[in-house]
Amino acid sequence: MKYLLLVSHGTMAPGVHSVIRMLLGERDNVLSYSMEDGVSADVFVEELGKVIEPVVEGDELVVLGDIVGGSPLTNTLNVITQKGLLPNTVAFGGLSLPMAISALMAIEDGAEGQAFVDQVIAEARDGVRQVELAFDDD
Repeated sequence: MKYLLLVSHGTMAPGVHSVIRMLLGERDNVLSYSMEDGVSADVFVEELGKVIEPVVEGDELVVLGDIVGGSPLTNTLNVITQKGLLPNTVAFGGLSLPMAISALMAIEDGAEGQAFVDQVIAEARDGVRQVELAFDDD
């Protein structure tokens, strides 16, 4: 199975997961966990281990973290390494809702390798733009 794992500071990852459920329905292959204020790295690692228990050798894992180099993503990659899952993992920073939905759709469409990576990154880039506001003088 190919899993999508969302990790973040605060409640961002579970929030994005909640919106995915609202828009697309429950998905067994979407997991999320966050490092909330006051939670130590040790507790995060222990609890994350429980969240990713369904992921076993031979499964693939796509990790979307909020900040490259941040504690949630860094600790997640350490846990994945210890579990022996790193060779079947692709990880991204800059988590956003459009990025997460794009990654999930790409997983479900069977996208692989560089085509998968390119699709996720393109959606993340395209999801950021200024909204042009027009004001009528009246």
